Amino acid sequence: MAGKLLSIFKQIEDNRRDLSKLHDLNDILVMAIIAVICGADTWDNIEEYCEAKEEWLAEFLNLENGIPSHDTFNRVISSIDSQHFEQCFIEWVSELIKVTDVKEIVNIDGKTIRGAKRHGKKSPVHMVSAWAHQNNLVLGQVKVNEKSNEITAIPKLLEVLSLKNSIVTIDAMGCQTAIVEKIIEKEADYVLAVKNNQELLFENIEDEFRFSKEIETDEDIDTGHGRIETRKCSVIKNLQHIENQDKWLGLNTVIKIESTREFKNSDKPKEQAVRYYISSLMVSAKEFQHIIRSHWSIENKLHWTLDVAFSEDQSRKRDENAAQNFSVLLKIALNLLKNEKTAKVGVKGKRLKAGWDNQYLEKLINL
Repeated sequence: MAGKLLSIFKQIEDNRRDLSKLHDLNDILVMAIIAVICGADTWDNIEEYCEAKEEWLAEFLNLENGIPSHDTFNRVISSIDSQHFEQCFIEWVSELIKVTDVKEIVNIDGKTIRGAKRHGKKSPVHMVSAWAHQNNLVLGQVKVNEKSNEITAIPKLLEVLSLKNSIVTIDAMGCQTAIVEKIIEKEADYVLAVKNNQELLFENIEDEFRFSKEIETDEDIDTGHGRIETRKCSVIKNLQHIENQDKWLGLNTVIKIESTREFKNSDKPKEQAVRYYISSLMVSAKEFQHIIRSHWSIENKLHWTLDVAFSEDQSRKRDENAAQNFSVLLKIALNLLKNEKTAKVGVKGKRLKAGWDNQYLEKLINL
C-alpha cells in the first residue's frame, strides 16, 4: 500500500533550485505523512516528531542533512502543485479499491476549514470530497473558494474519479443538470437531494406524490440514544408530472423520505421532516433507504473524523497551497488508519498507538 504511494509521489515535480535541496522531496513527504499518522497536526509537530524518531526514520530515508525544519516542511509541501498532488492521491486510492458485487456508494460533500481565516474574515478554504461508503476510503478532493462554488467544483471532482457502476449521492447543492450529465457520462447512477433551489422540479415532485397511485413504501424504525426515529421511504417509478424530464438525464425515480424523531423521557417536541430526491436507479424503497442514509457517512466518517481525530477545523494553514496540500496529507493518513483492522480502537487511538509502537506503524505504512 505505502510502496505504491511512494512510487506515485516520485511523479511530483520538485520546484526547488538544486542548490537549496538539502532533503529529497519524497523523503519530506514520507516524513510528513508518518508524522501526521502519529498525531502531528502542525508543521512544528511534524518537525518535533521526526526529530524524536530520527534514528528509526534513517533506516529507510536519506537523512544525511538531518531532519528538515518546520519552515522547510511548510515551504516545500506548500510549493507542490495542488492539482497534481490531488491527482497522485486519487491514483493511489484507486489501487486500494476493492471491487465487490455490491455497487459502491460514493458520497460527495463539501467542508469548510474554519480555522484558515485572514483577519477574522470567512475561511478561504472549502474542500469538496468524495467518500467511498463500502470501501471506507476518501477517493479525492477539490478545493473551492466559496461553498457556492461547489456547483462548479463537483463536475471537476467527478471528472477525475473512476465511478463506473457506482452510485453517486450529493446534497441539494449538486442537483444540477450538468452534474447529472457528468455522472451518467462516467457510467454511474445518481441519487440527488432536491430543494427549492430547483423550484420547478421540487413542485413537480410534490405533484407526483400528491396524485400518483403507484407508490412503493418502506418504513424503518431506529431506537437508541434516548429517541425513536421513524423513516418512511416512498418511491415513484412511473413519472407523470415532471416537466422537461429529458433535461434530467437518466431520471427514472423520485423519492420522498418522511422522518419523525421522538425523544424518550423528555418534553422536547417531536421533530418531523420531509426530503425529496431524484435518481437514475430502479431499485426498491428499502434499497433507497439504505443508499440515502449512507450519504451521512461522509459527514460521520470523514468530516467529523477530520475534526475530532485530526483537528482540521482548528487548522490555521492558509499560505499558498498549504491548507489544500495538508488536507491531502490528512486524507492519506486517514485512509491508512481506517483500513488497518487489527487495532480495535478508533482513528484517534490508532494515531496514538502508531506514535508509540514502531512495529504497528510499520504495519500501517507497509514498509
